[in-house]
Amino acid sequence: MTKTQTDTDNTFLSDIQTLRARAKKSIGDGAVTPAYEGDVKKAIELLQTVVATEIVCVLRYTMNSISVSGINSESVAAEFAEHAREEQTHMQWAAERIDQLGGVPDLNPEGLATRSAAEYGQPGTLVELVKQNLIAERVAIEHYRELIRYFGQKDPTTRIMLEKILAQEEEHATDMHDLLVAHEGRPFLAD
Repeated sequence: MTKTQTDTDNTFLSDIQTLRARAKKSIGDGAVTPAYEGDVKKAIELLQTVVATEIVCVLRYTMNSISVSGINSESVAAEFAEHAREEQTHMQWAAERIDQLGGVPDLNPEGLATRSAAEYGQPGTLVELVKQNLIAERVAIEHYRELIRYFGQKDPTTRIMLEKILAQEEEHATDMHDLLVAHEGRPFLAD
């Protein structure tokens, strides 16, 4: 390889002295370095909706796991409880990311419903609870897909975190759909 080719291949890289100088200059910014391409304030604002959405989902699934009744309620309650634990993990990830970006996660119950993309739901039969959860998962899936597109390459750490959450939300939606089919049968699909 020629010297010119090596120089060209490395032009996108900052030299180590420049990186060290930048790191020392902005030490008060924590994990947010000058190379961060996103809008930190907007990122924190959007992640607050994720925190709120996940808290509402934890509460809904927990309530459902306790209140569900019917012939298959024990196994469905266990599924709801598992989803509540996973939603708690999602909330924790988003809250930690807000902290990394220099914000403070908003865990205040006041106004929680208005900050959340998901709804808490209503008491109901096993099938009604499953339908409410399926709807909530579908809302979360769409919301997280939009957020993933927004963060794109500007904030790959947040995007990757949201992709992990999205994958689990899709699993939750599939679980709820499977429960619904088990109780109501497979719906007829028109041509």
